[in-house]
Amino acid sequence: MTDLPYRPNVGALLFNRQGMVLVARRTDMEGAGGPPDQGVWQCPQGGIDEGEDPQAAVMRELHEEIGTCAAEIIGTYPEWLSYDLPAHLIGRALGGRYRGQTQKWFALRFTGQDSDIRLDTHLPVEFDMWKWVRLDQLPHLNVGIKKDIYTKLAVYFARYAMAA
Repeated sequence: MTDLPYRPNVGALLFNRQGMVLVARRTDMEGAGGPPDQGVWQCPQGGIDEGEDPQAAVMRELHEEIGTCAAEIIGTYPEWLSYDLPAHLIGRALGGRYRGQTQKWFALRFTGQDSDIRLDTHLPVEFDMWKWVRLDQLPHLNVGIKKDIYTKLAVYFARYAMAA
């Protein structure tokens, strides 16, 4: 199965005016629906449609996953970051067609209000709660198989983790 390709994907580190980053808890992982200290957390991310520009994809994904596109792109990670699915999910997750994902990550400044963030505007709902966290906390949350990616992002995008 390792000859399967990676799925092209975008990710968004959405920074608020205080320099905190948005994370949301996945509904399809263990701990969803439980206390806030449980579950798997991640930043908004999603697939790039055929022929879609990554910048357009990240704005679309923000709208689909957190109900708002009140943001502006302020930075881009210079490389694509890839991760492999755990062996038991290869051939099952991501439609069974991919071994993992290769991601283009963006830093964005949130220009809206917290009330603009809505997790219920697109079905199926991917997240059941969200919160703002310090960027340096991100790799220490339960982020599942993306810990290495979040560690790299926390270092690279640290310059945006301050009040604007």
